[in-house]
Parts: sequence; C-alpha cells; structure tokens
Amino acid sequence: MAFFVSSRPEWPNFAIPMDYAFERDWQRLLALMEERFGEQPDLTTMVFSVGLQEVGQGARRYKKDEKVDLMHVGVCTLLEPLGHYKREGEDEEGWPHFVVAEPIPALTHQEQELMMKRALVEYFAAWIQSEDA
Repeated sequence: MAFFVSSRPEWPNFAIPMDYAFERDWQRLLALMEERFGEQPDLTTMVFSVGLQEVGQGARRYKKDEKVDLMHVGVCTLLEPLGHYKREGEDEEGWPHFVVAEPIPALTHQEQELMMKRALVEYFAAWIQSEDA
C-alpha cells in the first residue's frame, strides 16, 4: 500500500494511505484536459483555466497583470470550499473579488500540490463524472 507522509508537526508519525479513487479521478481529469487542449497541462495551467472559467470573458489576449489576476482568481476559487477564501462579489468588469477567510497553514511543496490537485478534482467533479458515465 502506498502512503503519503505529512511533515506537519501537528501530525507526528502520521501517514495517509493513498486514495485510489482520488488518483483515478486525477488521472481522468488530466486525460480530459489533454483531450480538450491537445497536451497534458501542468498544475499552473489548470489553475489558470479555473480563473478563466470564473471570470468568463472567453478566449482573448490577456495582459501580464491580467494573467496574474486570473491565477489569483483560480487559486481563490479552488480554496474557497476549504474555507480559506470568501468571495466578496464582482467588480464593474465582472472579475470576482475574494478576501482571506482563514489563513492557509504552512505546508510543504508536496502538501500544497496535493491540496491543489484535490481542489481541482472537486472543481471539475461534474465534468469527470459526466465523462465516466
């Protein structure tokens, strides 16, 4: 059995067994994204796509600062269900705005990556499930 060992001090000697349902859904999401975009995206690209979807302004050229803002929208959207951000509303151009609700705890790079992957699977759950049916 595979294990993910946490480095968080509040979880000493704590090992999380590999979640095979999550791994299956993650691999399915990667396959769907590759099918949609022609290549397998990295985590940053996937977060960016969430930002694009949430802003809803379609395919167009974005300035560098807008791309940074799209990444921010993607991260906030993904972490909102975990209680880390709260959506305040939208500005006059339709861009969502968030406030910090609960600070994100200090995590290792591996823990951050796993948290974002799980959040992406949750965000795209309906798409993953509709393709499995």
